[in-house]
Amino acid sequence: MRDLITVQGVVLSAMPVGEYDKRIVLLTRERGKISAFAKGARRLNSPFMAAANPFVFGNFTLYEGRSSYNLNQVSVTHHFVELAGMQPGIYYGYYFLELADYFGREGTDEREMMNLLYVTVKALLNPHIEDRLVRCIFELRTMAEQGLCPQVADCASCGKEPEEAAPVYFSQQEHGVLCASCAMGIRDAVRISGAALYAMQYIVSAPMGKLYTFSVKEDVLLELEHHIYRYTSANTDRKFKSLQILEMMCR
Repeated sequence: MRDLITVQGVVLSAMPVGEYDKRIVLLTRERGKISAFAKGARRLNSPFMAAANPFVFGNFTLYEGRSSYNLNQVSVTHHFVELAGMQPGIYYGYYFLELADYFGREGTDEREMMNLLYVTVKALLNPHIEDRLVRCIFELRTMAEQGLCPQVADCASCGKEPEEAAPVYFSQQEHGVLCASCAMGIRDAVRISGAALYAMQYIVSAPMGKLYTFSVKEDVLLELEHHIYRYTSANTDRKFKSLQILEMMCR
């Protein structure tokens, strides 16, 4: 018997291979982003049939082949099958998995991104949380986890904390907020409200378990969408398929 390893992870994607197999991409705590073959996963009696699918969280026992990992056993902890019947929630979910896949790297500890995905999928299942807000929170917190967080506390130019009640601006070019004097001459500097700025500050600093415990008014949500969607797009260089579908559905 070849040496087995067990990793804690989540399935980001699954692709059919041949007649009965699947190739899955896992985001794991111990080995970062890896791929593995699930032999026979498409057979009706396969023990991998339910496990080798996106949104499945669990413990995956693998053995290493010549060129890839192979799935030996799975202990599923959460599978979130109810998300499949939610529109457009399922496409938000697929987009979040795509974004996690984009940033995932082999050999890194992906515990925080796994936790972020878990609490985010749970938020998608909560009818009291607006999906649009969930996307804003996930995108901005992902940027923070990946070391790409915009400056949302002090002025990104002079480093000073904006005075209370003084106007504050957000600049994609300067990667964060600017005080009024530093915003002068910055073409893309846009005024940001105190409520939107506070929400962004909360998103990047809140404990993971408290991340989806607030709501905002529509005008603040529109501000968050304007700033966060553009910031995420500027820091990625891929067109995400599920996001394109989602945006067509929401027009």
